[in-house]
Amino acid sequence: MDACQQVGQRLRHLRRVRGYTQEHLAERAEISPKYLSSIERGAENPTLNLLSRLAQGLQVDLYELFQEEPDAGQSARLRRKLRGLVAEIRVEELPRLVRVLEALVH
Repeated sequence: MDACQQVGQRLRHLRRVRGYTQEHLAERAEISPKYLSSIERGAENPTLNLLSRLAQGLQVDLYELFQEEPDAGQSARLRRKLRGLVAEIRVEELPRLVRVLEALVH
């Protein structure tokens, strides 16, 4: 998947999470819904200015359009790997691991 497709998928995800239709976001970004659809499919290479307008329309920071979301399969694999690693830790190291994980969560 190329960068345009990744940004398009992220844009679509953020739009759907906010409950926006393509028409609503397109209006907020002052573009046509058809053009927004092309961007979401990765068929268009939007300018930085346009990406900024889309981010504003979504009420997110611009960098959020470039963040990758782990897919459900990846998340499940990482959780299984984490459980396996925890099972291998020496008992005396468990309190330190708990402190590290708590720091990451909070």
